[in-house]
Amino acid sequence: MQEYIEKAKVLVEALPYIKEFSGKIVVIKYGGSAMVDERIKASVIQDIVLMKLVGLKPVIVHGGGKEISAMLSKIGKESLFVNGLRVTDLETAEVAEMVLSGKVNKDIVQLIQNHDLDAVGISGKDAKTLKVSKKEIDGYDVGYVGDIDKVNTGLIETLLNHDFIPVIAPVGTDDQGDTYNINADYAASAIAGALSAEKLIFLTDVEGILRDVKDSASLISRIPVQDVPKLIDEDIISGGMIPKAECCAWGIKQGVKRVHILDGRLEHSVLLEVFTKKGIGTMFLS
Repeated sequence: MQEYIEKAKVLVEALPYIKEFSGKIVVIKYGGSAMVDERIKASVIQDIVLMKLVGLKPVIVHGGGKEISAMLSKIGKESLFVNGLRVTDLETAEVAEMVLSGKVNKDIVQLIQNHDLDAVGISGKDAKTLKVSKKEIDGYDVGYVGDIDKVNTGLIETLLNHDFIPVIAPVGTDDQGDTYNINADYAASAIAGALSAEKLIFLTDVEGILRDVKDSASLISRIPVQDVPKLIDEDIISGGMIPKAECCAWGIKQGVKRVHILDGRLEHSVLLEVFTKKGIGTMFLS
């Protein structure tokens, strides 16, 4: 009986958050181990389904770097990176679009629909959702990698208003109609900002921002965005976490209310963040 009482307490704890966030948009950047491990994948999808069923409006922006690298390897093409960005020639751009829009996107859609909810998979090319220009990096041409110039939210909002869960692949086009691969973290931040989302959640392979990477107890639970440059200078935010933290800060500046970095390897991490008092991971705020 005690087990059922504890479960009831969990539901009661969630009630004020369900009420607070009902009707609000939550953008989830889905990537890392959460897309690979079947157990965690099922957990993430269950969290998103539950969010939808209790009245939130989830929007998924997904990555697919591992899947792109695997496909390139199959065709004998090496993956090259500069500053964490994949060097993308025309062939690589075509492979990336095929994998992201044709495989990863539709797999996520089907996982959601297995729970009797409706999802629609799109890319940033559809309805000119993501208009981009070629990304410039000092001294290096990374090819068909795009900077987002504009997010047209019309299609996303139409899907949300008709009770669909949008699943978005980070691919966009420029004014000439050329296709560009877009960093998924960057795309998620831009989309969340354009939608004035209540929350933007990054699922990662780390617990959050740690003062000491060897000590999980050193997790920083809240970071005002103005502190991000200082934490980078102090080497607390370092390596691959720098662009992610910068995306979090940028998302807040674009109008997102709260941005979170969560450990996507933890089962039901999204629910723990959204519907519990303490939450988990690191939250960025203005």
